[in-house]
Amino acid sequence: MTMKRAAGFTIIELLIVMAILGMLAVMVAPNLFNQADGARRDAALSQISSLGSALDAYRLDVGQYPDELEGLITNRSGRSTWNGPYLRGDVPLDPWGNAYVYESTGRDYTLISYGADGRSGGEGNDEDIGS
Repeated sequence: MTMKRAAGFTIIELLIVMAILGMLAVMVAPNLFNQADGARRDAALSQISSLGSALDAYRLDVGQYPDELEGLITNRSGRSTWNGPYLRGDVPLDPWGNAYVYESTGRDYTLISYGADGRSGGEGNDEDIGS
């Protein structure tokens, strides 16, 4: 009587494959997260550039920058030279869901995203992005 050997994988072979997959995951996962963080940073830079263009158009029409970003959507200046709205839709939040920090003297402005932590300062994903 001859015994037939069952086809399939041994437990050792399965453990080796799982170990290889685990090592690949450890090497690939950080790169994927870094790409997502880089995309958020690029999106913030793009939004800041778009908001800057809208702010400049507002200044050309009104003669000074608005006191707050909502002035790009509704005429809070009371001036007849306001030719807005200067943005489509509402003022966007930064890619991390925080409001942009905007300050203006009328002659110039600063526009900043505080990054992932939503607080001033920081490094990496928490680094401030702005103009």
